[in-house]
Amino acid sequence: MKIRFGTDGWRGIIARDFTFHNLARVATAYGRYLLEKGGKSVVVGYDTRFQAGAFAEEAAGLLAGMGLKAYLLKGPHPTPMLSFAVRHVGADGGLMLTASHNPPEYLGVKLKGPYGGSALEEEVKRVEALVPESPAEARGTPEPLEVRAAYFDHLKALLDLEALARFPGVLYHDAMGGAGNSLLSAFFRHVGLGVEVRELHNVPHPLFYGVNPEPLPKNLRTLLAVMGPEEPPTFAVATDGDADRIAAVLPGGRFFNPHQVFAVLLSHLHRKGLRGLVVKNFAVSWLIDRLGEKLGLPVRTTPVGFKWITEAFLKEDTLIGGEESGGIGVKGHLPERDGLLNALLLLESVAQTGKDLGAQFSELEALTGLAHAYDRLDLKVPTEGLLERLREPRPLAGLTPKGVEDLDGVKWIYENAWVLFRPSGTEPVVRIYAEGPSEGVVRALLKEAEALVSAKGP
Repeated sequence: MKIRFGTDGWRGIIARDFTFHNLARVATAYGRYLLEKGGKSVVVGYDTRFQAGAFAEEAAGLLAGMGLKAYLLKGPHPTPMLSFAVRHVGADGGLMLTASHNPPEYLGVKLKGPYGGSALEEEVKRVEALVPESPAEARGTPEPLEVRAAYFDHLKALLDLEALARFPGVLYHDAMGGAGNSLLSAFFRHVGLGVEVRELHNVPHPLFYGVNPEPLPKNLRTLLAVMGPEEPPTFAVATDGDADRIAAVLPGGRFFNPHQVFAVLLSHLHRKGLRGLVVKNFAVSWLIDRLGEKLGLPVRTTPVGFKWITEAFLKEDTLIGGEESGGIGVKGHLPERDGLLNALLLLESVAQTGKDLGAQFSELEALTGLAHAYDRLDLKVPTEGLLERLREPRPLAGLTPKGVEDLDGVKWIYENAWVLFRPSGTEPVVRIYAEGPSEGVVRALLKEAEALVSAKGP
């Protein structure tokens, strides 16, 4: 079987593609890559997926058998905590056993650089080229590693604890059965703050309580219902399977999507006096571009995949970088997504301003002059030849196309609206993203775009 790395690592269905043998081949390639560079140590972590701990022990033992000092994190951890551990112990890389937001039957490997972020494109290609047919056979003994307290201390230094202590509401956290379980509560205990956190799905669950561990409305029905009777400033956050992504839910059960989270965090960091480049991927709202312009900050668009944003953090003075999926990295932390830190920053923004998240975002819409509505469809349809027959934009929802962009997938541009067609890099689906000035326009765009994708022929 040919091992290919996608948007963020290698993923496969457990027992069919993702087997101990294939994992050992990937670990062998990564070990060889690290040794080629003169590397001496590596950290291995895992999330709450089925058999993830056993797979992590196999990978760590193999890397130790190749002569590397291999650390194995004790128990399931979020991916950003694995990235922090790499930096904390000065390791030469990290290997994370996770399939992030993918369905429960998937498992995967994310590779991390010594800087504590996604391995860059050239590094991933080199590892992919080194994958052998037969893995290394020797096994060693990895060293257990615990970094939770050190990670919490690091977060503490980035936050205004006095403001957090003044937060008068309740913070709900839906961990979706993933590796973020109970960690926000643990952080507040660690720093001695009495912020009330109410937890949902906080017990690790390899089937993620029957949903895909991606913080989308269809997967957060319990949280949406729980938030129905609540009032501001109370709000909820949800983190995905490995807790590097975030979305929020407002009182009344209103979903606060990752574009809105990104915009509030960008404004909050700017208000704190931080400056730098703003990086967004191709599927992120135009509102970020307009907000950057209003704040006097340069904005850059990248292909989908956080490795491109990591590269910006490493090479330039970058303030914030984010994805449509809710993966957001911020200045002063790691060149990495971190759903837990972003939850705390949202809380800090409410506590410092005295304004709930909905009010803050409404102010940003007024500032930019843009009304924001957004949604996404994931379709299991054949992808071969699909983008080729979508190169020419067509009228949708009564709107006349004004152009096309193809940085990653195919995006049709309209007046104050766009539709993006893009095959997923992590699972066999086509994603259709749409942004417009109202929910009605977005629904119409997606309905007509779905009909085009599902139809055969031109």
